[in-house]
Amino acid sequence: MLIPETGPVTERLRVREIDDDEGQRLVRIIRRGSGSVVTWRRAQMVLLSAQGMDVPTVARVAFTSEDRVRDVIRNFNADGFGSLYPKYRGGRPPKFTLPQRREIKKIAKSRPVEHDLPFSTWSLSKLADFLVAEGVVDDISHEGLRVLLREEGVTFQRIKTWKASRDPRYAAKKARIERLYAIADREVTPGTGDPGVVFCVDELGPLNLQPRPGRHWAAIGGKSKEPGRQPRPRLRATYTRTAGVRHLLAAYDLHEDKLYGHIKSRKTRTRFLEFCRYLRSLYPPATRIAIICDNYSPHLTTAKDARVGAWAKANNVEIAYTPTNSSWLNRIEAQFTALRYFALDGTDHASHKEQGSMIRRYIIWRNNHAYDERLRRIIDRANVA
Repeated sequence: MLIPETGPVTERLRVREIDDDEGQRLVRIIRRGSGSVVTWRRAQMVLLSAQGMDVPTVARVAFTSEDRVRDVIRNFNADGFGSLYPKYRGGRPPKFTLPQRREIKKIAKSRPVEHDLPFSTWSLSKLADFLVAEGVVDDISHEGLRVLLREEGVTFQRIKTWKASRDPRYAAKKARIERLYAIADREVTPGTGDPGVVFCVDELGPLNLQPRPGRHWAAIGGKSKEPGRQPRPRLRATYTRTAGVRHLLAAYDLHEDKLYGHIKSRKTRTRFLEFCRYLRSLYPPATRIAIICDNYSPHLTTAKDARVGAWAKANNVEIAYTPTNSSWLNRIEAQFTALRYFALDGTDHASHKEQGSMIRRYIIWRNNHAYDERLRRIIDRANVA
């Protein structure tokens, strides 16, 4: 059998032989988190080729085309490290067009897996590398990318968890609460059967006697500290807590923008009804009120204990329940955020009497300063969250 004669086999393209110093220099370029993305990508391709990878494999690892890898290797073999650095002209850095900025923002807000990439989040280096590889921009530094994203209102944020409600009556409950809020905000006129006053009720606790982390103003420490400065005050550590717990039953009156609270040793249905009777006493019996609360068992009317429903029906009160796992709809949650910040954070109370006094005095202060600017900022931030 005759074997047809073929031409010589083309030798596999790879980077020239590099010494230890050149290899270390390539590694330093790749490990450095700043500088040109183009330089980083070119150095990565050269190093992978020097480690024995063929062109197709380097292209897959670098998420680029084989022709691009061949050009980088040939240029490095001809010009050395000078080929790794883009030849930019002098002057101001390039400005990105509006379509480029929109595309950068769009990609940054997407997930890498949506682009078939094997990682779950963008870093500045990965994002800049991808933008260059996709041809969105010719080159962009990590710092330039960070500044551009901040100008576009995109920042690196922690992902929050969310538990969706499976309540079969979710839409109806949510719609009713939103209507009650609209009535309280005087956005709609109350109809027949609608309340004139709306309370948001919930419990805060358990309240232990323990040091609570917080922030305070203190003198600068370290080398810049003042001569003779006393050590910073510290909170004690607690290992045993034998004084029991307390619970704060609180209500937020949307009509008057006031906060009410009673501190109890337990949070039972009896205690809840005692607090509801107090709220009922704040307005004439002819004024219908609504109480928004979650699905905590002492708030509910059950087959074995119908006291809550019977009391509400007999006293011109509507009990509106938030959907299951949707207590975020209760506006008192933002008030609790401010209460913790101003009355509990950074404290170490010696007794429940002292802790309860602090909470009660804060509630008095809060009702007298309902429009305090700092309080408004904390509440608004909690409402958004």
